Amino acid sequence: MISSCGSEVKDRDGNVYKVVIIGKQKWMAENLAVNHFRNGDTIPEARSAEEWKMLGAKGKPAWCIEENTPGNGRKYGKLYNWYAVNDPRSLAPEGWHVPSDAEWTQLTDFLGGEIIAAIHMRTSGLTEKGKGSYESGFYGLPGGNRNNNGAFYGLGSYGYWWSVTEANSSKARLRILNYPLCSIESVSYNKLYGISVRCLRN
Repeated sequence: MISSCGSEVKDRDGNVYKVVIIGKQKWMAENLAVNHFRNGDTIPEARSAEEWKMLGAKGKPAWCIEENTPGNGRKYGKLYNWYAVNDPRSLAPEGWHVPSDAEWTQLTDFLGGEIIAAIHMRTSGLTEKGKGSYESGFYGLPGGNRNNNGAFYGLGSYGYWWSVTEANSSKARLRILNYPLCSIESVSYNKLYGISVRCLRN
């Protein structure tokens, strides 16, 4: 079952997100944009590349907006390093969590595997300007990322979403929605990267 169930969820800062049911899972249909943990503690913003590298090197949580452009934040949400994702204070609203790699696989398997799932999660074409209507209701916008050196990459052509699953001491699993290749796959990236977050209902 794919259903835009008409419900919404609100985060700690009062941002409201649409919700979609895909199979037996209930997902946020928009990227997270919160800048406080669930308990109210502030998540540090890193605007400069130097701030981004410094916080990551210390294993500290951080967020930023793609290219430090407010309009990108409104459209694509925030980018978080994995230390923000894995913090016990939690990015997710009450009753929600950041998904594991296995939960991402459950989503893509339900939608038909890596290529078919990508078709349902994105527009057609090599960038988000292609035709299409995000058939699954997931709205996999290609919000790009920020690498461990603080450089931005991939806006308009690649969507990235963290999982809570570690690959090793320095890397964690995430999903890349590749518009040029029309696929979504599980890969491991450095925990210092800035990546979008989607939340899943408990």
